[in-house]
Amino acid sequence: MDPRYGKLADVLCGFSTRLKKGENVLIDAHDVPEDFVIALIRAARERGATPMVNLHKARVGREMVKGGTKEQFKLAADHELARMKKMQAYIAVRGSDNIFEGSDIPAAQAKLNGEMMRPVLDHRVNKTKWVVLRWPTSSMAQQAKMSTEAFADFYFRVCTLDYSRMIPGMEALKQAMMKTDEVHIVGKGTDLKFNIKGMNAIPCGGEYNIPDGEVFTAPIKDSVNGVLQYNCATIYQGVSFENIRLVFRKGKIVEATANNTKRLNEILDTDGGARFIGEFAIAFNPHILNPMQDILFDEKIAGSFHFTPGKCYETTDNGNHSSIHWDMVCIQRPEYGGGEIGQITWPTKKSRRRLSPSASDPVRRPARPRRSSARPSPPRTCPTPPVRPRPPSRKPARMRSSRPASRTSSSRPAPTRSSPRCSTASAAPACRRPSTSAW
Repeated sequence: MDPRYGKLADVLCGFSTRLKKGENVLIDAHDVPEDFVIALIRAARERGATPMVNLHKARVGREMVKGGTKEQFKLAADHELARMKKMQAYIAVRGSDNIFEGSDIPAAQAKLNGEMMRPVLDHRVNKTKWVVLRWPTSSMAQQAKMSTEAFADFYFRVCTLDYSRMIPGMEALKQAMMKTDEVHIVGKGTDLKFNIKGMNAIPCGGEYNIPDGEVFTAPIKDSVNGVLQYNCATIYQGVSFENIRLVFRKGKIVEATANNTKRLNEILDTDGGARFIGEFAIAFNPHILNPMQDILFDEKIAGSFHFTPGKCYETTDNGNHSSIHWDMVCIQRPEYGGGEIGQITWPTKKSRRRLSPSASDPVRRPARPRRSSARPSPPRTCPTPPVRPRPPSRKPARMRSSRPASRTSSSRPAPTRSSPRCSTASAAPACRRPSTSAW
Protein backbone atom coordinates (compact mmCIF):
# COMPACT_ATOMS: atom_id res chain seq x y z
CA MET A 1 0.00 0.00 0.00
CA ASP A 2 1.23 3.50 -0.85
CA PRO A 3 2.43 5.04 2.46
CA ARG A 4 0.77 8.32 1.49
CA TYR A 5 -2.62 6.61 1.82
CA GLY A 6 -2.09 6.03 5.52
CA LYS A 7 -0.89 9.60 6.08
CA LEU A 8 -3.95 11.08 4.34
CA ALA A 9 -6.30 8.70 6.18
CA ASP A 10 -4.80 9.89 9.47
CA VAL A 11 -5.47 13.54 8.50
CA LEU A 12 -9.11 12.78 7.68
CA CYS A 13 -9.85 10.63 10.72
CA GLY A 14 -7.60 12.40 13.21
CA PHE A 15 -7.63 16.11 12.33
CA SER A 16 -10.63 16.70 10.07
CA THR A 17 -13.33 14.63 11.79
CA ARG A 18 -11.54 14.00 15.12
CA LEU A 19 -13.05 10.55 15.47
CA LYS A 20 -13.56 9.28 19.01
CA LYS A 21 -14.24 5.94 20.60
CA GLY A 22 -17.84 4.81 20.13
CA GLU A 23 -18.60 7.10 17.17
CA ASN A 24 -19.99 5.87 13.85
CA VAL A 25 -18.47 7.17 10.61
CA LEU A 26 -19.82 6.73 7.08
CA ILE A 27 -17.13 6.45 4.41
CA ASP A 28 -18.61 7.47 1.03
CA ALA A 29 -16.16 6.28 -1.64
CA HIS A 30 -16.79 7.25 -5.29
CA ASP A 31 -14.49 5.48 -7.77
CA VAL A 32 -11.66 5.31 -5.21
CA PRO A 33 -8.97 2.60 -4.99
CA GLU A 34 -9.82 -0.16 -2.53
CA ASP A 35 -6.47 0.30 -0.79
CA PHE A 36 -7.37 3.81 0.28
CA VAL A 37 -10.80 2.74 1.54
CA ILE A 38 -9.03 0.07 3.60
CA ALA A 39 -6.63 2.73 4.94
CA LEU A 40 -9.63 4.80 6.07
CA ILE A 41 -11.28 1.79 7.74
CA ARG A 42 -8.09 1.03 9.67
CA ALA A 43 -7.57 4.67 10.69
CA ALA A 44 -11.15 4.85 12.00
CA ARG A 45 -10.79 1.63 13.99
CA GLU A 46 -7.50 2.80 15.50
CA ARG A 47 -9.46 5.65 17.08
CA GLY A 48 -12.19 3.37 18.42
CA ALA A 49 -14.79 4.42 15.81
CA THR A 50 -17.08 2.10 13.86
CA PRO A 51 -16.70 2.54 10.06
CA MET A 52 -19.51 1.99 7.55
CA VAL A 53 -18.74 2.04 3.82
CA ASN A 54 -20.64 3.08 0.67
CA LEU A 55 -18.95 2.20 -2.65
CA HIS A 56 -20.16 4.20 -5.67
CA LYS A 57 -19.55 3.97 -9.41
CA ALA A 58 -20.19 7.03 -11.58
CA ARG A 59 -21.76 5.14 -14.49
CA VAL A 60 -24.11 3.27 -12.17
CA GLY A 61 -25.08 6.49 -10.40
CA ARG A 62 -25.78 8.19 -13.73
CA GLU A 63 -28.15 5.43 -14.76
CA MET A 64 -30.00 5.51 -11.44
CA VAL A 65 -30.68 9.25 -11.77
CA LYS A 66 -31.27 9.45 -15.52
CA GLY A 67 -34.15 6.96 -15.54
CA GLY A 68 -35.26 7.27 -11.93
CA THR A 69 -38.77 8.03 -10.70
CA LYS A 70 -39.97 10.17 -7.82
CA GLU A 71 -40.86 7.04 -5.86
CA GLN A 72 -37.34 5.64 -6.36
CA PHE A 73 -35.66 8.87 -5.28
CA LYS A 74 -37.85 9.13 -2.17
CA LEU A 75 -37.16 5.52 -1.19
CA ALA A 76 -33.41 6.09 -1.58
CA ALA A 77 -33.56 9.37 0.37
CA ASP A 78 -35.52 7.80 3.24
CA HIS A 79 -32.98 4.98 3.46
CA GLU A 80 -29.99 7.34 3.35
CA LEU A 81 -31.49 9.72 5.93
CA ALA A 82 -32.21 6.88 8.38
CA ARG A 83 -28.60 5.74 8.10
CA MET A 84 -27.17 9.28 8.29
CA LYS A 85 -29.02 9.91 11.54
CA LYS A 86 -27.01 7.10 13.12
CA MET A 87 -23.68 8.64 12.09
CA GLN A 88 -21.57 11.08 14.08
CA ALA A 89 -19.07 11.62 11.24
CA TYR A 90 -18.96 11.49 7.44
CA ILE A 91 -15.98 11.17 5.08
CA ALA A 92 -16.56 11.46 1.33
CA VAL A 93 -13.78 10.70 -1.17
CA ARG A 94 -14.85 11.38 -4.74
CA GLY A 95 -12.92 10.24 -7.75
CA SER A 96 -14.02 10.09 -11.37
CA ASP A 97 -12.53 8.89 -14.63
CA ASN A 98 -14.93 11.17 -16.51
CA ILE A 99 -16.00 14.42 -14.84
CA PHE A 100 -18.75 14.83 -17.47
CA GLU A 101 -20.38 11.47 -16.75
CA GLY A 102 -23.61 13.16 -15.72
CA SER A 103 -23.70 15.77 -18.48
CA ASP A 104 -26.62 14.10 -20.32
CA ILE A 105 -28.86 13.73 -17.27
CA PRO A 106 -31.98 15.85 -17.97
CA ALA A 107 -32.23 18.98 -15.84
CA ALA A 108 -35.65 17.92 -14.52
CA GLN A 109 -34.24 14.60 -13.29
CA ALA A 110 -31.28 16.23 -11.60
CA LYS A 111 -33.62 18.74 -9.94
CA LEU A 112 -35.99 16.04 -8.68
CA ASN A 113 -33.17 13.95 -7.27
CA GLY A 114 -31.70 17.01 -5.55
CA GLU A 115 -35.02 17.90 -3.96
CA MET A 116 -35.52 14.38 -2.62
CA MET A 117 -31.98 14.16 -1.22
CA ARG A 118 -32.01 17.61 0.38
CA PRO A 119 -32.97 16.36 3.90
CA VAL A 120 -30.01 13.97 3.80
CA LEU A 121 -27.64 16.78 2.82
CA ASP A 122 -29.07 19.10 5.48
CA HIS A 123 -28.61 16.52 8.23
CA ARG A 124 -25.11 15.60 7.12
CA VAL A 125 -23.92 19.23 6.92
CA ASN A 126 -25.54 20.44 10.13
CA LYS A 127 -25.50 17.38 12.40
CA THR A 128 -22.29 15.46 11.69
CA LYS A 129 -18.55 16.06 11.65
CA TRP A 130 -17.87 15.88 7.93
CA VAL A 131 -15.08 16.27 5.41
CA VAL A 132 -15.16 15.97 1.60
CA LEU A 133 -12.25 15.59 -0.82
CA ARG A 134 -11.49 14.54 -4.37
CA TRP A 135 -9.33 11.61 -5.38
CA PRO A 136 -6.50 12.20 -7.88
CA THR A 137 -7.15 10.65 -11.29
CA SER A 138 -5.66 10.97 -14.75
CA SER A 139 -8.64 13.11 -15.79
CA MET A 140 -7.89 15.56 -12.94
CA ALA A 141 -4.24 15.65 -13.98
CA GLN A 142 -5.37 16.47 -17.50
CA GLN A 143 -7.56 19.32 -16.21
CA ALA A 144 -4.59 20.66 -14.24
CA LYS A 145 -2.37 20.29 -17.33
CA MET A 146 0.07 18.09 -15.44
CA SER A 147 1.39 14.58 -15.78
CA THR A 148 -0.44 11.95 -13.76
CA GLU A 149 2.58 11.38 -11.49
CA ALA A 150 3.26 15.10 -10.96
CA PHE A 151 -0.37 15.75 -10.13
CA ALA A 152 -0.48 12.89 -7.62
CA ASP A 153 2.57 14.36 -5.87
CA PHE A 154 0.94 17.79 -5.85
CA TYR A 155 -2.32 16.33 -4.52
CA PHE A 156 -0.81 14.49 -1.56
CA ARG A 157 1.44 17.46 -0.72
CA VAL A 158 -1.53 19.85 -0.58
CA CYS A 159 -3.91 17.44 1.16
CA THR A 160 -1.51 16.42 3.94
CA LEU A 161 -0.45 19.93 4.97
CA ASP A 162 -0.33 20.80 8.66
CA TYR A 163 -3.51 22.86 8.46
CA SER A 164 -3.30 23.80 12.13
CA ARG A 165 -0.58 26.28 11.18
CA MET A 166 -3.17 28.31 9.25
CA ILE A 167 -5.16 29.09 12.39
CA PRO A 168 -3.56 32.47 13.38
CA GLY A 169 -3.91 33.92 9.89
CA MET A 170 -7.46 32.64 9.47
CA GLU A 171 -8.48 34.14 12.80
CA ALA A 172 -7.17 37.56 11.75
CA LEU A 173 -9.18 37.42 8.52
CA LYS A 174 -12.26 36.23 10.40
CA GLN A 175 -12.11 39.21 12.77
CA ALA A 176 -11.66 41.64 9.87
CA MET A 177 -14.73 40.21 8.10
CA MET A 178 -16.88 40.28 11.23
CA LYS A 179 -16.09 43.98 11.73
CA THR A 180 -17.21 44.77 8.18
CA ASP A 181 -20.61 46.15 7.24
CA GLU A 182 -20.74 46.66 3.48
CA VAL A 183 -18.44 44.97 0.96
CA HIS A 184 -17.60 46.46 -2.43
CA ILE A 185 -15.97 44.19 -5.03
CA VAL A 186 -14.56 45.63 -8.24
CA GLY A 187 -12.69 43.99 -11.09
CA LYS A 188 -12.85 43.32 -14.79
CA GLY A 189 -16.57 43.32 -15.60
CA THR A 190 -17.45 43.41 -11.88
CA ASP A 191 -18.94 46.09 -9.66
CA LEU A 192 -20.78 44.48 -6.76
CA LYS A 193 -21.96 45.65 -3.33
CA PHE A 194 -23.53 43.73 -0.48
CA ASN A 195 -23.83 43.79 3.31
CA ILE A 196 -22.45 41.26 5.80
CA LYS A 197 -23.13 43.23 9.00
CA GLY A 198 -23.84 40.91 11.92
CA MET A 199 -23.08 37.74 9.96
CA ASN A 200 -20.79 35.09 11.39
CA ALA A 201 -17.49 34.28 9.64
CA ILE A 202 -16.13 30.73 9.66
CA PRO A 203 -12.44 29.81 9.13
CA CYS A 204 -11.87 26.58 7.19
CA GLY A 205 -8.55 24.89 7.78
CA GLY A 206 -8.95 21.22 6.90
CA GLU A 207 -12.05 20.37 8.92
CA TYR A 208 -14.66 20.34 6.15
CA ASN A 209 -12.79 20.15 2.86
CA ILE A 210 -9.39 18.83 1.84
CA PRO A 211 -7.59 20.77 0.45
CA ASP A 212 -8.68 23.82 2.42
CA GLY A 213 -7.89 27.46 3.10
CA GLU A 214 -10.78 29.93 3.21
CA VAL A 215 -12.95 32.02 5.52
CA PHE A 216 -16.63 32.15 4.58
CA THR A 217 -19.70 34.10 5.56
CA ALA A 218 -22.97 34.99 3.82
CA PRO A 219 -24.42 38.30 2.61
CA ILE A 220 -27.64 39.74 3.97
CA LYS A 221 -30.06 38.05 1.58
CA ASP A 222 -31.59 41.11 -0.11
CA SER A 223 -28.49 43.35 0.05
CA VAL A 224 -26.67 42.22 -3.10
CA ASN A 225 -26.67 44.70 -5.99
CA GLY A 226 -24.53 45.06 -9.10
CA VAL A 227 -22.82 42.78 -11.58
CA LEU A 228 -20.31 39.96 -11.13
CA GLN A 229 -18.19 38.47 -13.90
CA TYR A 230 -16.59 35.15 -12.91
CA ASN A 231 -13.33 34.15 -14.61
CA CYS A 232 -13.09 30.46 -13.62
CA ALA A 233 -14.81 27.70 -15.54
CA THR A 234 -17.07 25.57 -13.36
CA ILE A 235 -18.70 22.16 -13.63
CA TYR A 236 -22.11 21.66 -12.06
CA GLN A 237 -24.43 18.68 -12.51
CA GLY A 238 -21.93 17.30 -15.03
CA VAL A 239 -22.08 20.36 -17.30
CA SER A 240 -19.21 22.78 -17.93
CA PHE A 241 -19.87 26.52 -17.74
CA GLU A 242 -17.56 29.39 -18.70
CA ASN A 243 -17.75 33.20 -18.58
CA ILE A 244 -20.65 33.24 -16.13
CA ARG A 245 -22.00 36.76 -15.61
CA LEU A 246 -24.65 37.48 -12.99
CA VAL A 247 -26.63 40.68 -12.46
CA PHE A 248 -28.17 41.24 -9.02
CA ARG A 249 -31.00 43.47 -7.86
CA LYS A 250 -32.09 43.47 -4.20
CA GLY A 251 -30.31 40.17 -3.64
CA LYS A 252 -31.82 38.28 -6.58
CA ILE A 253 -30.08 37.16 -9.76
CA VAL A 254 -32.16 38.95 -12.40
CA GLU A 255 -29.90 38.17 -15.35
CA ALA A 256 -27.54 35.22 -15.90
CA THR A 257 -25.46 34.49 -19.00
CA ALA A 258 -22.67 32.04 -19.86
CA ASN A 259 -21.50 29.81 -22.70
CA ASN A 260 -24.56 27.67 -21.88
CA THR A 261 -27.10 30.30 -20.82
CA LYS A 262 -30.11 28.02 -21.16
CA ARG A 263 -28.81 25.32 -18.79
CA LEU A 264 -27.46 27.95 -16.40
CA ASN A 265 -30.92 29.47 -16.00
CA GLU A 266 -32.55 26.06 -15.72
CA ILE A 267 -30.37 25.36 -12.68
CA LEU A 268 -31.02 28.82 -11.21
CA ASP A 269 -34.76 28.17 -11.57
CA THR A 270 -34.54 24.98 -9.48
CA ASP A 271 -36.33 26.63 -6.56
CA GLY A 272 -36.96 30.00 -4.94
CA GLY A 273 -33.57 30.17 -3.21
CA ALA A 274 -31.41 29.27 -6.19
CA ARG A 275 -31.29 32.87 -7.46
CA PHE A 276 -30.10 34.25 -4.10
CA ILE A 277 -26.64 33.98 -2.54
CA GLY A 278 -25.85 31.57 0.28
CA GLU A 279 -22.09 32.06 0.71
CA PHE A 280 -19.28 34.58 0.26
CA ALA A 281 -15.74 33.33 0.91
CA ILE A 282 -12.16 34.55 0.57
CA ALA A 283 -9.54 31.89 -0.24
CA PHE A 284 -5.80 31.81 0.41
CA ASN A 285 -4.22 28.35 -0.01
CA PRO A 286 -0.66 29.25 -1.10
CA HIS A 287 -0.13 26.00 -3.02
CA ILE A 288 -3.23 26.32 -5.23
CA LEU A 289 -2.75 29.06 -7.79
CA ASN A 290 -4.54 28.03 -10.99
CA PRO A 291 -8.02 26.66 -11.79
CA MET A 292 -8.56 23.06 -12.85
CA GLN A 293 -12.37 22.81 -13.03
CA ASP A 294 -12.57 20.99 -9.72
CA ILE A 295 -14.37 23.12 -7.17
CA LEU A 296 -12.74 21.64 -4.06
CA PHE A 297 -9.42 22.92 -5.43
CA ASP A 298 -10.59 26.00 -7.32
CA GLU A 299 -12.48 27.53 -4.38
CA LYS A 300 -9.20 27.55 -2.36
CA ILE A 301 -7.10 29.40 -4.98
CA ALA A 302 -4.94 32.08 -3.35
CA GLY A 303 -6.19 35.57 -4.24
CA SER A 304 -9.70 34.40 -5.14
CA PHE A 305 -13.21 34.61 -3.73
CA HIS A 306 -16.34 32.62 -4.40
CA PHE A 307 -19.88 33.92 -4.41
CA THR A 308 -22.35 31.06 -4.20
CA PRO A 309 -25.92 30.91 -5.49
CA GLY A 310 -28.17 28.67 -3.40
CA LYS A 311 -28.22 27.19 0.06
CA CYS A 312 -26.54 28.92 3.00
CA TYR A 313 -24.83 27.07 5.82
CA GLU A 314 -26.51 26.86 9.20
CA THR A 315 -23.46 28.48 10.83
CA THR A 316 -23.87 31.55 8.58
CA ASP A 317 -27.63 31.45 8.12
CA ASN A 318 -28.93 34.37 6.05
CA GLY A 319 -32.32 32.77 5.55
CA ASN A 320 -31.67 31.44 2.04
CA HIS A 321 -32.60 27.81 1.49
CA SER A 322 -32.29 25.82 -1.70
CA SER A 323 -31.49 22.35 -2.99
CA ILE A 324 -28.48 23.75 -4.87
CA HIS A 325 -25.21 25.18 -3.59
CA TRP A 326 -23.07 26.26 -6.53
CA ASP A 327 -19.63 27.67 -5.68
CA MET A 328 -18.53 30.01 -8.47
CA VAL A 329 -14.98 31.38 -8.35
CA CYS A 330 -13.36 34.65 -9.37
CA ILE A 331 -9.56 35.08 -9.16
CA GLN A 332 -8.31 38.64 -8.56
CA ARG A 333 -4.53 38.22 -8.75
CA PRO A 334 -2.93 40.55 -11.34
CA GLU A 335 -2.29 37.81 -13.89
CA TYR A 336 -6.05 37.10 -13.91
CA GLY A 337 -7.08 40.70 -14.43
CA GLY A 338 -6.73 42.04 -10.88
CA GLY A 339 -9.50 43.42 -8.73
CA GLU A 340 -10.24 44.56 -5.21
CA ILE A 341 -12.40 43.63 -2.26
CA GLY A 342 -13.15 46.66 -0.14
CA GLN A 343 -15.28 47.35 2.89
CA ILE A 344 -17.42 50.39 3.51
CA THR A 345 -18.38 51.09 7.11
CA TRP A 346 -20.49 53.97 8.36
CA PRO A 347 -20.70 53.43 12.16
CA THR A 348 -22.41 56.79 12.85
CA LYS A 349 -23.15 59.96 10.94
CA LYS A 350 -20.15 61.63 12.56
CA SER A 351 -17.74 58.72 12.34
CA ARG A 352 -17.18 57.36 8.86
CA ARG A 353 -14.54 55.45 7.01
CA ARG A 354 -14.07 53.71 3.71
CA LEU A 355 -11.56 51.02 2.85
CA SER A 356 -10.28 49.92 -0.55
CA PRO A 357 -12.53 52.05 -2.79
CA SER A 358 -12.76 51.64 -6.52
CA ALA A 359 -11.01 54.24 -8.65
CA SER A 360 -14.14 54.38 -10.78
CA ASP A 361 -16.54 54.83 -7.86
CA PRO A 362 -18.54 58.02 -8.37
CA VAL A 363 -18.73 58.76 -4.63
CA ARG A 364 -16.59 61.79 -3.73
CA ARG A 365 -16.74 63.90 -0.59
CA PRO A 366 -15.48 67.49 -0.18
CA ALA A 367 -12.27 67.85 1.83
CA ARG A 368 -12.24 69.74 5.12
CA PRO A 369 -9.25 71.80 6.29
CA ARG A 370 -7.04 69.95 8.71
CA ARG A 371 -7.03 71.52 12.15
CA SER A 372 -3.35 70.95 12.79
CA SER A 373 -0.66 69.59 10.55
CA ALA A 374 1.23 68.51 13.68
CA ARG A 375 -1.54 66.21 14.75
CA PRO A 376 -0.31 62.56 14.74
CA SER A 377 -1.74 60.37 12.01
CA PRO A 378 -4.01 57.48 13.04
CA PRO A 379 -2.49 53.99 12.71
CA ARG A 380 -2.70 52.41 9.26
CA THR A 381 -4.01 48.94 8.56
CA CYS A 382 -1.42 48.20 5.88
CA PRO A 383 1.88 49.83 4.80
CA THR A 384 1.55 52.85 2.50
CA PRO A 385 3.80 55.81 1.69
CA PRO A 386 3.45 58.76 4.11
CA VAL A 387 0.90 61.40 3.18
CA ARG A 388 2.20 64.96 3.12
CA PRO A 389 -0.13 67.63 4.56
CA ARG A 390 -1.76 69.83 1.93
CA PRO A 391 -3.35 73.26 2.26
CA PRO A 392 -7.15 73.52 2.29
CA SER A 393 -8.65 72.92 -1.12
CA ARG A 394 -12.07 72.71 -2.67
CA LYS A 395 -11.03 69.86 -4.91
CA PRO A 396 -12.67 66.50 -4.12
CA ALA A 397 -10.75 64.32 -1.69
CA ARG A 398 -9.98 60.73 -2.68
CA MET A 399 -11.94 58.58 -0.27
CA ARG A 400 -10.70 59.68 3.11
CA SER A 401 -12.61 60.24 6.32
CA SER A 402 -14.67 63.38 5.86
CA ARG A 403 -14.57 64.28 9.58
CA PRO A 404 -11.83 64.20 12.23
CA ALA A 405 -12.04 61.32 14.66
CA SER A 406 -12.16 63.76 17.59
CA ARG A 407 -15.62 64.91 16.54
CA THR A 408 -17.12 61.45 16.92
CA SER A 409 -20.16 61.95 19.10
CA SER A 410 -20.73 58.32 20.04
CA SER A 411 -18.90 56.47 22.80
CA ARG A 412 -17.46 54.03 20.26
CA PRO A 413 -13.70 54.29 19.60
CA ALA A 414 -12.77 56.43 16.64
CA PRO A 415 -12.27 54.39 13.44
CA THR A 416 -8.74 53.86 12.23
CA ARG A 417 -7.71 55.41 8.99
CA SER A 418 -7.06 52.91 6.25
CA SER A 419 -4.78 53.04 3.28
CA PRO A 420 -6.50 54.34 0.16
CA ARG A 421 -6.28 51.06 -1.70
CA CYS A 422 -5.65 47.40 -1.05
CA SER A 423 -5.94 44.53 -3.51
CA THR A 424 -6.83 40.88 -3.03
CA ALA A 425 -3.75 40.09 -5.04
CA SER A 426 -1.77 40.85 -1.90
CA ALA A 427 -4.20 41.15 0.96
CA ALA A 428 -7.55 40.28 2.46
CA PRO A 429 -10.08 42.97 3.48
CA ALA A 430 -8.48 45.60 5.70
CA CYS A 431 -5.15 44.37 4.29
CA ARG A 432 -4.95 41.63 6.91
CA ARG A 433 -3.86 38.67 4.87
CA PRO A 434 -3.01 35.43 6.64
CA SER A 435 0.76 35.23 6.73
CA THR A 436 2.27 32.52 4.56
CA SER A 437 4.82 31.98 7.32
CA ALA A 438 2.00 30.60 9.47
CA TRP A 439 1.18 27.92 6.89
